[in-house]
Amino acid sequence: MSFQQIRHHVEGILRALHLDPARDPELRQTPERVAEWYLEFFGPLDHEKEPDIVPLIHEGDAEEMILVTGLPFYSVCAHHLLPFFGEAHIAYVPERALLGIGSVGRLLDHYARRPQLQERLTEQVAEALVRAAHPRGVIVLLKARQLCMEMRGAKKPGWVMTSAARGCLRDSAWREEFFRRLTER
Repeated sequence: MSFQQIRHHVEGILRALHLDPARDPELRQTPERVAEWYLEFFGPLDHEKEPDIVPLIHEGDAEEMILVTGLPFYSVCAHHLLPFFGEAHIAYVPERALLGIGSVGRLLDHYARRPQLQERLTEQVAEALVRAAHPRGVIVLLKARQLCMEMRGAKKPGWVMTSAARGCLRDSAWREEFFRRLTER
């Protein structure tokens, strides 16, 4: 979809709400601003192709956990097109390969930059990490504020937490270690 198409549709939505961008100085540039943002946020990625992740050969201790915490993410609810945002905490136990720390963030951003459900985003990141590095285990924990929950429906603020675990990180001892490390930060 092009800039002009998006701008035209946003202007149509505003007019359907009896808001006139031509007459209201606060709304005069709104269709253009929304079109720019939609193209910036949703546009630059090929949603079908995951970012290239090149694992590094690893010959370390198979009992080590690599944990990346506090990764910010931003997405848009697929049901309401309202933002949700928060932090990701991601851990994996390498088998034969390590991932660059930036790779973890790129995978998170790749899946977050499309209309999305938090539950699905959590699963997609876990599965992508498994495909990229074939670790012994992966766990992804997302903690987010959902503006669709806060601005409509329940109209209650709060944090939504979702998790997905694969491999050895499904085991209670590994999960306890993950959560213990999170509380230490």
